[in-house]
Amino acid sequence: MVAAALLLALSATARAGELPDWLTGEWLQVRDDRWTEEVWTLPRGGVMIGVGRTGRGGVLRSWEVMRIVRAADGSLAFHGAPEGGAATIFPAIAEGVRDISFANPDHDYPQRIRYWREGRLLMAETAKMDGSQTQSWTYAPMGE
Repeated sequence: MVAAALLLALSATARAGELPDWLTGEWLQVRDDRWTEEVWTLPRGGVMIGVGRTGRGGVLRSWEVMRIVRAADGSLAFHGAPEGGAATIFPAIAEGVRDISFANPDHDYPQRIRYWREGRLLMAETAKMDGSQTQSWTYAPMGE
């Protein structure tokens, strides 16, 4: 029992600082005529690159360029640049085997960003630090 708990703790610790390769892929959420897409590259050179866009019908509503970067000290941070603007940095605050959370309490919105997997689905959530103004997405792999 103690050995199993130690092994579990070591495997979670071993993930710290690793780029979330489970995020890689093309993801789509469709609700009625509204859609949201995210695409994430494989980790390479300490960086994952993502792009996202949302729309309604055939009209693009917004887009964003994102990066998850591993710093020299091993820490991870999410860089989000909506509509080509300056990137806002959200340091990682929690990492698990298939989930990761980032936060920047000085940003207006969002202040928290979380991604996690539930089976084949990718889940995402943004919110204020106190959990208010939560928005959530359930992405399926594109083409399904």
